[in-house]
Amino acid sequence: MKVKEKIIFIAPSRSSFIVNDIKILSEKYEVIENIYNWKNKPMTPLLMIQQLFFLLRYGFSVDTIMISFGGYWAYFPSMFGAIFQKKVLIIVHGTDCAAFEEIQYGVLRKPILKKIISASFKMADMLLPVSESLVNTENTYFKDEPIKLGYNHHLKNIQTPHTVIPNGISISQWNINLDGAREKNSFITVLSPGQLRTKGINLILDIADKFPQATFYFAGIDNPFNYEVPSNTCFLGRLSQKKLENLYNQTEYYLQLSNFEGFGIALCEAMLCGCIPIGSNVNKIPEIIGDTGFILEKRDPELLVTLLGEAMSEKYKREKGEKARKRIMDNFSLESRKQKIFDTIDKLSSK
Repeated sequence: MKVKEKIIFIAPSRSSFIVNDIKILSEKYEVIENIYNWKNKPMTPLLMIQQLFFLLRYGFSVDTIMISFGGYWAYFPSMFGAIFQKKVLIIVHGTDCAAFEEIQYGVLRKPILKKIISASFKMADMLLPVSESLVNTENTYFKDEPIKLGYNHHLKNIQTPHTVIPNGISISQWNINLDGAREKNSFITVLSPGQLRTKGINLILDIADKFPQATFYFAGIDNPFNYEVPSNTCFLGRLSQKKLENLYNQTEYYLQLSNFEGFGIALCEAMLCGCIPIGSNVNKIPEIIGDTGFILEKRDPELLVTLLGEAMSEKYKREKGEKARKRIMDNFSLESRKQKIFDTIDKLSSK
């Protein structure tokens, strides 16, 4: 039996997409995980020291170190790789590429963390953004004057090569129920606490009462008490994967009106379940939606009212939902991401 090559995988959490990457790597490698609770900020110096001892224990037995997100957890592994000639790849997701002051988004707004990420990116052998827009982009959606974003804009002299590898969605986990009925004129948005401004929820709440015949569902958070909430909005809190899948299958439309979005995993999940996507003209969202849904070009309530009216008048909703599912299956499957990750590691290893 062939012994698997070892690889170290470092991440700040066990988010679903991080768990998926670990599963992908485990098919070919023996994965040595290094995941601490980096959200506990006072513990950061201690965690960095703990991570350094981890690297001294396991780092010499591997050829490759893969890191998810730029952050404090990326600094010592990148330095270790540079000193001891280990291949280092950093997966870039979004918040590590932005300093979006208007919505208080992006860790590059923090001077010390910005320096840490910049140094890590420079020491790495390859950066793996999930979207080309994370390298360099202009946001023309949020306001009339374009906002420049991306790590090439915020960080100077990053010469590290990059390969775009989009996130992959597990097709088998998100199924479409072709026999079930969907609630007419129903919309769903998924977000986490603290993402109200990032996900553009205020824009939806501003226009919801103009559509009394519609219902707007928000999964992932409870009622945002700082906002006046229209009567046709429902805040469902955190849902299990199965309950969320069922809700997608009961809803006609998915709203992704983000002001910044590294990729849009929930958007892909909803499309796999047959929701018609409605998204903002931001980052990779238009590419994910393609011709299967609707794009809001500007963050403007009047434009959104017009767009939702157009969407609700769509005659072939079922066909459009099935087309949305097929687009994700064809372009953003977990299998596709797996192959691109393996190819990238193999090419680096052969150098």
